[in-house]
Amino acid sequence: MTDKVSEADRASLQAELEHLRQEHRDLDVAIEALLHLGAADQLQIQRLKKRKLILRDRLFFIEDQLTPDIIA
Repeated sequence: MTDKVSEADRASLQAELEHLRQEHRDLDVAIEALLHLGAADQLQIQRLKKRKLILRDRLFFIEDQLTPDIIA
């Protein structure tokens, strides 16, 4: 990203990042709980795992936006 992120944008991205990290952790717990039950709905587990992957991609994107470009 060539433009610097403004302080307001940085704060907004940080807040979104924390929210997404919490949701990602919550999905971990939900998936583990469903797997522990044994008779879990495989389709539901797959949906949760897919949502978790989408969150991970968004997390990486936001982290990249917050990391300053270093020119070597």
